[in-house]
Amino acid sequence: MLAALQFPNISPEALSFDLFGLHLAIRWYALGYIVGIGIGWWIIRMAITRPRLWAGEQPAMTKAQLEELVTWMVVGIILGGRLGFVLFYQPGYYLSNPLDIFKLWTGGMSFHGGFLCVGVGVALFARKHGLVTASVADLLAIATPPALGLVRVANFINAELWGRPTDAPWGVVFPGAAAQSCATSAGPCARHPSQLYEAGLEGIVLALVLLTLAFGFHWLKRPGLLAGVFFLGYGLARVFVEFFRQADAQFITLDNPMGYVLRLGDLGLTMGQLLSLPMVIVGILTIVWAARRSQ
Repeated sequence: MLAALQFPNISPEALSFDLFGLHLAIRWYALGYIVGIGIGWWIIRMAITRPRLWAGEQPAMTKAQLEELVTWMVVGIILGGRLGFVLFYQPGYYLSNPLDIFKLWTGGMSFHGGFLCVGVGVALFARKHGLVTASVADLLAIATPPALGLVRVANFINAELWGRPTDAPWGVVFPGAAAQSCATSAGPCARHPSQLYEAGLEGIVLALVLLTLAFGFHWLKRPGLLAGVFFLGYGLARVFVEFFRQADAQFITLDNPMGYVLRLGDLGLTMGQLLSLPMVIVGILTIVWAARRSQ
């Protein structure tokens, strides 16, 4: 093994204290969601208070409707994210232990599950208030990347969802027996910090692209375009990072060390890629639809 970076000694708990014999803690993971939703609310508020960004200078919603939308989104993220993890990644375990589904503090959230549930919530919310669904989706598209980036950084702090073994000089030696399963007598096992790859692509890069298109090029005037860019951008980023991310343990076997859920000879697709490829297709179709509609 070449040079590698030692995992920084950062506690998963951002803040903790004892009260009446109970240990109470705020974890970085939860904080990532909370701060991310707050930043998303701020971005949407900036967009809807600038009429010049919208066709006919008519924003997609009012400030009061934004407050209600946040409630819908929080419920959708938690409900869809948890159920998505249960159904996509560990259905057998949770079928045998159904009460564990409600133990959110143990971790286990799926972006794709949250995405599907939030999508349903957007459609219902827009219908309830008589809003243009595509425009509401555009607002959520520009608001989501910061939360994605923060949660991926929290995954890194938690030393979870690490990548495949690597000899790259930026490889990280993550703690724990599972992360060190590839260690040898020559030294510890370094792995790709795939959480940070995702934070950079899904969080920083995607946010810069979408915010530039929204506030710099006024793409909010063309309903659906920004949502399509988000679908396409996230899907491509996730498919790419999955080449470096270690597959979940339940998918790895002796004859399937890469953890493919769909095998094509010596090649295959991971669960993350299988769930993200439809987003790429939907993104392309949405961009084409929105471009033709705006013309």
